[in-house]
Amino acid sequence: MNSEELLGRYLAGGCTDAEVHALQEALKQDAALRRKYLDYLNLDLALETRVDMTEQPAPARRSASGDSAKRVRSSFGWAWGIAAAVAVLVGVGVVWGGRWGNFGESYATVVECPGVEQWRVGKRLRGGRYAIRAGTVDLVTSRGARVVIEAPAEFRFESEQRLILSRGRLSAEVPPAAKGFTVVTRSGDAVDLGTRFGVDVPSKGAAEVHVFEGEVVERSARGGQRQSVKGGEAVVMNQGAGAARELRNAAFIRREEVGRLNAALTAGQRARAAAALGALRRDPALIALVEFESGRAGAGVYREVQGRWPGSKALEFCNPGDHLKLDAGGGRTWPELTFAAWVRLDRVGGGRIQSLFHTDGWDRKNPGQIHWSVTPFGTMWLVCLPFQKHAVNEEMTPRLPEEGRWTHLVSVYDAPRHLLRHYLDGKLGLEMTLSGAAPAVLGQAEIGNWDLYDRKLSGRLDELVLMGRAMEEREVAALFEAGNPYR
Repeated sequence: MNSEELLGRYLAGGCTDAEVHALQEALKQDAALRRKYLDYLNLDLALETRVDMTEQPAPARRSASGDSAKRVRSSFGWAWGIAAAVAVLVGVGVVWGGRWGNFGESYATVVECPGVEQWRVGKRLRGGRYAIRAGTVDLVTSRGARVVIEAPAEFRFESEQRLILSRGRLSAEVPPAAKGFTVVTRSGDAVDLGTRFGVDVPSKGAAEVHVFEGEVVERSARGGQRQSVKGGEAVVMNQGAGAARELRNAAFIRREEVGRLNAALTAGQRARAAAALGALRRDPALIALVEFESGRAGAGVYREVQGRWPGSKALEFCNPGDHLKLDAGGGRTWPELTFAAWVRLDRVGGGRIQSLFHTDGWDRKNPGQIHWSVTPFGTMWLVCLPFQKHAVNEEMTPRLPEEGRWTHLVSVYDAPRHLLRHYLDGKLGLEMTLSGAAPAVLGQAEIGNWDLYDRKLSGRLDELVLMGRAMEEREVAALFEAGNPYR
């Protein structure tokens, strides 16, 4: 009986004592067999967790030959007994970590790598450590799992089924052949049960698991606690059962998006966007251009992440209190304004206002204060005090797209003509006549979680433009076309 057959009999619960000993010897000699054994053990533990949570008793595994064989359990017992024995035999300390990585064996292949310097399509990833400072990598593992890793990231493969993510953001689509694919973080492990999911490992704090479809078993590094996470759910790892958080569906780049981002980058679209911003900087009506390539954007609480161009920078707001402070307009009055921003919202709608730009002096006794938001309906909203009865009509404004992607939002406020226009991705979505319109007064303002009310922005912001004039429709369309990151 060869080693593969021994492993199969053992996993099926049919090994005798002599066969268990023979399997131990085979594991000592065969690194590939050891990795395969750990992959199966990892999946078996996840499946047992799933059974436990549904309160369905797992059937006991029994030996094939009477008194000489012993009962085998999938998660503990001999499974861990063999693992411990192999650890002693080969002189490694922690078997669960799978530290038999073969640096010569290929575990994954690069499909696309936009914005990643010195990487190329077809690059083979082995057991070494990898770090990407900028850009996005689309990988396919030896078993067919598609993995997208977004910079800044540090990671390494232990096998084709185990990836250690020390830092960064990852999304994975796992076919049946790769079921059990595991992402290991400092906060715990995420074991796939046939699904689409994301893992976010920030530089500080606990990692998160977000399941878009299917099911993942999360095993906490703190006490080994395990819980099932199903489609539409998300958890903060290393905090035990019940550490749920809101699903951030659009926070992760998916593989179908990588190709379009790469095509735009290759076609020189980023250079055209830079030229358009250069023209805005020379426009005497420019009040503020908030961009993040030159370093820290300003005072506030936020996370610096990748922007809409692979290799660029943006700000992310996702926790209560995340915000960016800015002083724009110097307390002057502005009869005409244009707001423009590239955003990637984690969620659209959901019953909460999301703050794009809110002046701090908001009070009905203080006319000219202006708020630019995304409404609970997922539409654009701009209000300048004093509030007029017909100043806003969110039901008529175009709804932002549900799927995760970068979107260009523009709102034009024209007080002399009593007009308000909203543009979505360069196209006019709404033009309305206001019953009254006061000149706007700008000054201290916040992006993100505004102070007075919990108007939490959840997502990324890449470039915010504030002009002291009403841009024409052709200008808005040109600005979108120049800055569009997709092709």
